Amino acid sequence: MSDETGTFLTARSHNGTRSDPVARLDEAAEALELLRDAFTGEESLDTALQRLAETAARAIPDTDAVTVSVVTSAHPRTAAATDLRLTDVDEKQYSAGRGPCFDSARTLRPVRAVVGEHLDVWPEFEAAAAEHGIRAYLSVPVVLPSTSVAGDEHVGTLNVYSHTAAAFDPFDAGLMRLFTTAASATITTAHRWQRSREHIAHLEQAMVSRAVIDQAKGVLMAVHSCTADEAFTMLVERSQHENVKLRDVAKNLLDSVARS
Repeated sequence: MSDETGTFLTARSHNGTRSDPVARLDEAAEALELLRDAFTGEESLDTALQRLAETAARAIPDTDAVTVSVVTSAHPRTAAATDLRLTDVDEKQYSAGRGPCFDSARTLRPVRAVVGEHLDVWPEFEAAAAEHGIRAYLSVPVVLPSTSVAGDEHVGTLNVYSHTAAAFDPFDAGLMRLFTTAASATITTAHRWQRSREHIAHLEQAMVSRAVIDQAKGVLMAVHSCTADEAFTMLVERSQHENVKLRDVAKNLLDSVARS
């Protein structure tokens, strides 16, 4: 069944009582406060996602573990987990290319599944979840808002596990959507910080490469009494002939000079 909170592939069976909505909302708010207070502002995206997983585990009742999947076409992976044993359930979905985690990432909507009711749709997920004693599962996308024409950016999916079949209802899914939306500022900061670090690292590498190449050119100019352009052409020709990066050709030349 479907409603405004997301896609639910089975009706919820109400076995037992749940805390009232206000109490559950308070729990989600307290989890967000923990996430906000713990965030440093200068940490990698994976570290921020680990904090997100740990605090999300406090956000709704009946949650026994949370993992965070980074779903890409090239290499899906589990970036964070409160219980490493359950990454096996994620991995089975990745290798099969299907499962509630993939459906949530594709539709950008929450997907709830009761284990045992989708054997024909996700047999790999069903088998792995049952092996670990998981009875209910909720996947919620983590989406960062964007002002570009490309639209919002999906950075991961929260996978919420429970040993209770009656766990997670539409209200819980709505809470998790609010939780991930409110947490997006934290994740956005971490995402930008990591990209900045990567950009700086690339610039540093480029500067080192330039220095090595300039030194190698100087050696060739001294040995062959040639111009800087002629020395650079020698390096490029050797790089193409040996199918080796230009920086490595330059470094090998400097190493051979140092040895001699």
